[in-house]
Amino acid sequence: MSRKTAPSSASRGASSRRAATPAGRRTDAREWLGSIRFSGFAAIMLGLVVLAVLVLAPTVSTYVEQRQKIAALQESVQVTKDEIAALERERDRWKDPAYITTRARERLYYVKPGEVRFLVIDDLEETDTPQDPEPVSAEVEERKSDWIGGLLRSVMGAATARNAVEITVGVPDPAPAETPAG
Repeated sequence: MSRKTAPSSASRGASSRRAATPAGRRTDAREWLGSIRFSGFAAIMLGLVVLAVLVLAPTVSTYVEQRQKIAALQESVQVTKDEIAALERERDRWKDPAYITTRARERLYYVKPGEVRFLVIDDLEETDTPQDPEPVSAEVEERKSDWIGGLLRSVMGAATARNAVEITVGVPDPAPAETPAG
């Protein structure tokens, strides 16, 4: 047997208030805040959530920071491994006598007995040659400068420097004096 109960006075008041407000009008903020029930259990749970966030936030940031460092170090290890592999390949190439001969011919211009090596100078195409930024003038230009004054200032500056050391040419440095052991 089901028993029907009459609506409570709180729900009757709320329904009468809803009926009193027109559909287009917003409810007052005070009225909305007053309708929220905030129990002691909800306050304790909210406090625990805030406390958990405050306790875990530094830990999580430390975790994320450490994961970023680990990722950077793993990348660094991979780069180093790649460099080691490249150096090992280079070392293996240098074990081949034909490679050594080729490198000596290219870099040091070595030739075998009886061979003649020709070195071509200016073998670049016209488009590959570096261009001067300004054309060189056919006339000699005189530049106004006080080179004698500059030379005199340089000599005087060197002569009056505090860290100047007297250098004697042809005389060896004196040997350090030995202290008697005693």
